[in-house]
Amino acid sequence: MKPSKDISRLIEIMAALRAPVTGCPWDIEQDFSTIAPYTIEEAYEVADAIARGDIDNLREELGDLLLQVVYHAQMADEQGEFAFGDVVETVTRKMIRRHPHVFGDEEARTAGMAKGMWEKIKAEEKAERRAERIARGLDPEDHGKGFLDSVPVALPALTRALKLQEKAARVGFDWGEAVPILDKIEEEVAELREALASGDTASIKDEFGDMLFAVVNLGRHLKVDSEAALSGTNDKFRKRFHYVERALEASGHSLEAASLEEMEALWQQAKRET
Repeated sequence: MKPSKDISRLIEIMAALRAPVTGCPWDIEQDFSTIAPYTIEEAYEVADAIARGDIDNLREELGDLLLQVVYHAQMADEQGEFAFGDVVETVTRKMIRRHPHVFGDEEARTAGMAKGMWEKIKAEEKAERRAERIARGLDPEDHGKGFLDSVPVALPALTRALKLQEKAARVGFDWGEAVPILDKIEEEVAELREALASGDTASIKDEFGDMLFAVVNLGRHLKVDSEAALSGTNDKFRKRFHYVERALEASGHSLEAASLEEMEALWQQAKRET
């Protein structure tokens, strides 16, 4: 089998990998739940390639992510649920429907058409999915029964906190400005101190989570994405620590042998120079 730019070749390859007798033993034994972590990992690797500005690697990582979509579609096809073509048809229908200001008739394609349209159409689609599930004899609520249950559980925790807060804000459950949230953070820090003093592990974990949630909320009001901000800080920490490592090596020392005082002095130097 030869490589090809045609998506049908990738679908053929996945079908061959999943073939009961002649396929790959590892691929055959996988299911949606075992592949899901790889799907998430590949999405992160796409984001990493973008952050590094590595276009060649981006092409490769996008291919790996596409493979994940084909993998899930193949497993669904084996169960008689849907195939890859159904996935493509669903997303194309969704994009056309949600952009009437682009794909509608000339009269509909006005400058103000997009405003508020996205959420309105999403609400209509949700109602249609609910009616379809009722017709099939299924639980009408496919994402739970609460207002916030449509926020995916599998999102990174900081991102999920942001999405939960944004959705709650749509119905007015929100702080009016950023400053009171600083007071809330101080309140959560005080409660964390109390938990630390008590030595109660469960309470410490709970209060630490409350503090992080409040910090994410502050970032939202400051128009700062917590996930992106923390990612930037992570990279800054890595670069400064690498500076310390290189400086120690240049002086004939190692990280393991260096004292905290030596590393701290180099850390401050790294802050000044980077």
